[in-house]
Amino acid sequence: MQLPDFQSVESPCFVVDAPGLRRNAALLADLRRRSGVRIILALKGFAMHPAFPLLEDALDGTTASSLNEALLGSLEFGKELHTYAVAYTDADFPKLQELSSHITFNSLSQWQHFREQALARPELQYGLRINPRYSEVDVELYNPCRPGSRFGMCAEDLQGQDLQGLSGLHMHTLCEQGSDVLERTLEHVERDFAPWLDQMQWFNLGGGHHLTRADYDQERLIRCLDRFRSRWQLQLIMEPGEAVALNAGWLRASVLDLFCSQGHEHAILDVSATAHTPDVLEMPYRPEILGAAAPGERKYSYRLGGVSCLSGDSYGDYSFDQPLQVGDEIVFTDMSIYSMVKTSHFNGVAHPAIALWDPENGGMQVTRRFGYAPYRDRLG
Repeated sequence: MQLPDFQSVESPCFVVDAPGLRRNAALLADLRRRSGVRIILALKGFAMHPAFPLLEDALDGTTASSLNEALLGSLEFGKELHTYAVAYTDADFPKLQELSSHITFNSLSQWQHFREQALARPELQYGLRINPRYSEVDVELYNPCRPGSRFGMCAEDLQGQDLQGLSGLHMHTLCEQGSDVLERTLEHVERDFAPWLDQMQWFNLGGGHHLTRADYDQERLIRCLDRFRSRWQLQLIMEPGEAVALNAGWLRASVLDLFCSQGHEHAILDVSATAHTPDVLEMPYRPEILGAAAPGERKYSYRLGGVSCLSGDSYGDYSFDQPLQVGDEIVFTDMSIYSMVKTSHFNGVAHPAIALWDPENGGMQVTRRFGYAPYRDRLG
């Protein structure tokens, strides 16, 4: 795998890998062709619009969960725009109708509230999110079907309800999972929602599908989709975010300080887990670093700390073949997904620049730098 010259950009900097995006796009385009499923980009996972031209031919459009995401998808990507939000405001809904091809409601009460406005625009497709009460997501924070979930309607909620005007159902129950989990989930959907599947024209399978992961079983997915589609005669839609930019980017950081305290060798970086890569703390997970290993596997081990004042701002323990020095480069992998869209300006720490590395078209291009103004303007 060819790597960019990380020294050619400042630290810290998110570096998006154009060849990686092209590789994922080719896999998704082939899956669309062989399965007949429509695949749209979930902007909540990847929204770097300068890279959209690398994806446009491979995907059918985008999916948004807010007016701002809808504007981004409509203006910067084009094609279909599918919108789903937990709740819409009276001010936003007419604007979303102007931008969207599909609008999905989270609850029957939201559908009933906006039904008259929706039916006044019959050229649009409207759907309802369902909750099959089945999920294999282990982390409760990311489990859409956990007990008491606010996402979607259960089968008993639909009994005796008038769904006229709705043409689709939507679910989202997966998180970084394979086609085997989807297959088991659809068994629950068919068992509990058969009366309503018969009334619909399309079914959105949501996101969380790790379609471009090396060990993802695409053949099983195609068989699963074929069975479901032939049984219910539905247009099927998938909306991955992570799979589109999986393993297609890095976060370039630097060592600011080194010291020993309480038996640990500490390395303080110019990035922050809480401000720049919050999933490291929320998931939690341990990101990979180029040239590093688990603690103790190599000669020199360090606890890598973030630059903010949050006590838990840490990336964890890593080991290296050589002792670290102040100014050394640290490169985290797989940083195009979720990290950039979830960053904050907590503590006013320096926000990473954003670059696109495309060896086919000019090499490294910094597309955005952040100074004082974006931090200041957030609050006044």
